[in-house]
Amino acid sequence: MDLLKLLVKELKAMKLKVSLSPKGVLTATIPSNIKTKKELPVVGFIAHVDTAPDASGKDIKPQIHENYDGKDITLNKELGVKLSTKVFPELKEYKGQTLITTDGTTLLGADDKAGVAEIMCAAEYMVQHPEFKHGTIKISFTPDEEVGRGVENFDVKEFGADYAYTMDGGAIGELEYENFNAASAKIEIQGCNIHPGYAKDKMVNAILVANEIISMLPPLERPEHTSGYEGFFHIVGISGSVEKAQISYIIRDHDTAKFNARKKLIKSIEAKINKKYGKGTATITVKDQYYNMKKIVAPKYYIVQQAIDAMEMAGIKAKIQPIRGGTDGAMLSFRGLPCPNIFAGGLNFHGKLEYVPVESMEKATEVILNIVKLAAGK
Repeated sequence: MDLLKLLVKELKAMKLKVSLSPKGVLTATIPSNIKTKKELPVVGFIAHVDTAPDASGKDIKPQIHENYDGKDITLNKELGVKLSTKVFPELKEYKGQTLITTDGTTLLGADDKAGVAEIMCAAEYMVQHPEFKHGTIKISFTPDEEVGRGVENFDVKEFGADYAYTMDGGAIGELEYENFNAASAKIEIQGCNIHPGYAKDKMVNAILVANEIISMLPPLERPEHTSGYEGFFHIVGISGSVEKAQISYIIRDHDTAKFNARKKLIKSIEAKINKKYGKGTATITVKDQYYNMKKIVAPKYYIVQQAIDAMEMAGIKAKIQPIRGGTDGAMLSFRGLPCPNIFAGGLNFHGKLEYVPVESMEKATEVILNIVKLAAGK
């Protein structure tokens, strides 16, 4: 909310109409400056202000590396943390550019504050250059994207855009309009704790049952062994004791049939464990989180093509690929606001090796302005 209030202040300084809901959804409008009888589309641009809980976002100390030499970057000499070109060969693609990195102790926050900055920069340009002709533009900054609740309180009808773009992708050129179908699985295990000296044929160790359940899922269908359109089961949490244990999974797949099969498989483990150890030993709750936006966006492919054209105008070749994750745009698409995802420029999100090239952010702002031009028929 502190950051959102600062953004409200900056947008109001641009003389824009701004609102901030108690739930942390900021919306702003840049009015059309074109007089025409033709009805122009209202285009939205969206980014999230929260950062990933996977690494600390407190006391971030960004490091700026001008004219990057294409070699390894030491982020923190004392801790021995570095960006290695061997591990991240794509670093060399940014030789000569200005990179912003962490100091090796926190994440950077480019996901998605790079997107926020790019949208703000584009808005400022439109306000300061009345000769730049555009239709009505809508802006929104949202909270809680990283925990899957970013647009829970987003009012699509009130926002009033015909379509929108989230500026929440990775490296320059990325363009995505299909994402994982997603579900969560909560597994609760009830053990039977008996004094270990008298446990023979009586004890059921919930920790060991948890381990057994983990082993019942395909070991090669984990994130570290998958890419592209391949789905996975990803264990994200485990805790417990002999008496009780809990496991948390996320389930992901682009293909709806395969997604449903994955949910069925993990749910089937409940019956197998209960048959072996007794009724009530395992309780598995599977809950859908979001779905593949391709179903909604593909029939309106012109908005994807508009982004491709906008990138070409900026000298960028679009890299269309599936999102191996989700964005606020996925949920918004199913609520009536088709919303592809465009690069924000950052890399190595969600950890202390995160970085962003300044030039990529500048190009992202240029792409926003080019989309606005194209939408206005300019």
